[in-house]
Amino acid sequence: MEKTISSSMLCDFENHLKLDEKSENTVKKYLRDIDAFARYAEGREVTKSLVLDYKSALAEEYELSSANSMIAAVNAFFRFLGWGELCIKQFKIQRKAFCSEERELTKDEYFRLVNTAKQKGNERLNLILQTICGTGIRVSELRFITVEAVRKGEAVVSCKNKTRTVFIVRGLQKKLLNYAKRNRIATGCLFLTKAGKPMERCSIWREMKRLCKDAHVSPAKVFPHNLRHLFARTFYGIEKDIAKLADILGHSNINTTRIYIITTGEEHKRKMENMKLII
Repeated sequence: MEKTISSSMLCDFENHLKLDEKSENTVKKYLRDIDAFARYAEGREVTKSLVLDYKSALAEEYELSSANSMIAAVNAFFRFLGWGELCIKQFKIQRKAFCSEERELTKDEYFRLVNTAKQKGNERLNLILQTICGTGIRVSELRFITVEAVRKGEAVVSCKNKTRTVFIVRGLQKKLLNYAKRNRIATGCLFLTKAGKPMERCSIWREMKRLCKDAHVSPAKVFPHNLRHLFARTFYGIEKDIAKLADILGHSNINTTRIYIITTGEEHKRKMENMKLII
């Protein structure tokens, strides 16, 4: 029987993902990736040869890590349809020993962003930056930073079918409570739009980008997830406990945590210089 993709299949798969309690962002990502494959197929029969051609096309257009995430989505779709024989292998990627300095946010750059937000009178953004970087939460988890959580000094975060407790240090707790009081937020989510809805990732991303020029920070380094990376590297630099860090970040796979704590090339070279192995 000929295998072709229909809109009803996509709807059924979307419902499957939701019933499987995938996050809203994960569902959108899967559907976007599958739609990209469907457009590539253009109504043609889906065969193993076609899927392998698509894999080659992905390698030419995307970084391998991005291509792998798109392949994972398509494979999941195939398994849902009972087309497991069409699943393909992801690209093998060698784990990096160090990260690019052009992408990693430093502590000094983070401080400049925070201070620039303050100078521009954007207290909400100032505190969003400090909340993400000071707790290590994902930007999508900001909705769990409620007035009640801040008063308690800890937030219970549910994400990706896991629940964990995120502690709010006293300095941040004081700042957030004062912010809530000044803005007359008595209960619920702390970071709201003018319409009273929780701030969304894209809005936070745009506001962060507007700080770059005045903060003298490369826009390539400025996005919410880099604050989480900075938290991870700073914590690991003090504790040197990757298992504990994985728990704090909500990672089920410690290999994911390793990505967060790799040093920059400059740090890597400095450590090699300190080895004093050249006579």
